[in-house]
Amino acid sequence: MNYTYIIKCSDNTLYTGWTNDLDKRLLAHNQGRGAKYTRSRTPVTLVYFEEFQDKQAAMRREYEIKQLSRSEKEALIASKEIIKGRA
Repeated sequence: MNYTYIIKCSDNTLYTGWTNDLDKRLLAHNQGRGAKYTRSRTPVTLVYFEEFQDKQAAMRREYEIKQLSRSEKEALIASKEIIKGRA
């Protein structure tokens, strides 16, 4: 499985990425080995993710999310929280 994810950094910024191992990637971010952007912004918290069967789809979605404004990303995160609350 492949994932596109959004994490919230300690400075309240949002970072979007993709991975095939979400737990391992989050651990790497929090250990300062994730992305250069997140190294000085730990700890990070997972706030959103989507699952994909293939890497290319996850990478496409990462690009789409990165084009969104902060408010659009926050709306996306909030919409997922509503769905999780209903499940």
